[in-house]
Amino acid sequence: MLRRASHGVRPFPFQRYTREENTLNSSKKRTRGPRPKLEAKFDPKVFLDTENGGRTITSYKKGDVIFSQGAPADSVFYIQKGQIKVVVISEQGKEAIVALLGPDAFCGEGCLTGQSRRMATAITMSDCEVMRLEKAAMFRVLHDEPAFSEFFIAHLLARTLRVEEDLVDQLFNSSEKRLARTLLLLANFGKDSRPEKVIAKVSQETLAEMVGTTRSRVSKFMNKFRKLGLIDYNGHLEVHSSLLNVVLHEEPHITNP
Repeated sequence: MLRRASHGVRPFPFQRYTREENTLNSSKKRTRGPRPKLEAKFDPKVFLDTENGGRTITSYKKGDVIFSQGAPADSVFYIQKGQIKVVVISEQGKEAIVALLGPDAFCGEGCLTGQSRRMATAITMSDCEVMRLEKAAMFRVLHDEPAFSEFFIAHLLARTLRVEEDLVDQLFNSSEKRLARTLLLLANFGKDSRPEKVIAKVSQETLAEMVGTTRSRVSKFMNKFRKLGLIDYNGHLEVHSSLLNVVLHEEPHITNP
């Protein structure tokens, strides 16, 4: 017969741990080796606000030239603040405005497609802050950062859509409606950001170039808009959302044949 173990003596040497010891032992098992560091998520906005590695920020006054037609195309520009116009000058000296750009827009990106010379001139319409990205730096971030590539592609798609809308505007709409649309674009209506009722001062000559009409007709339409309460035009230009009615009521209808 097996004898019972004497009182207070265990037949097998079980080992006991306190709760604190168990916690300590389990933490030792979990903390073997250094933990991998989490990489910070790439933010295109932060990248475009930081000077480093081929990126520089320059302040411009109204009327300054950012780059000139015919100059070497070696960089891309990103507008942080202000508005610029992109113009093309013919051999006869005639000037045409081909784009009007505001904050968060790129310009000069033609250098990425093999352009060796600028095809247009970029001129500030107000005080501006502009980031210049060297072509090599632009190619590098497009290749290394998918988030930036998506951000830049979205810009290109929006620019393409804008060009198509401008073409339809010129082909089908009256000069009065084209002027209304131009004023709304200047005030940033239709964008995600909040519209600016008071916009940078623009001469009637510039508006005529943008619309593709004469200064006298622009003056006539501006007076009409002011009398209707759609704009205020006394030393400064203030655009009201009611000006949208001029655009919406005459929307061109394009039917398939």
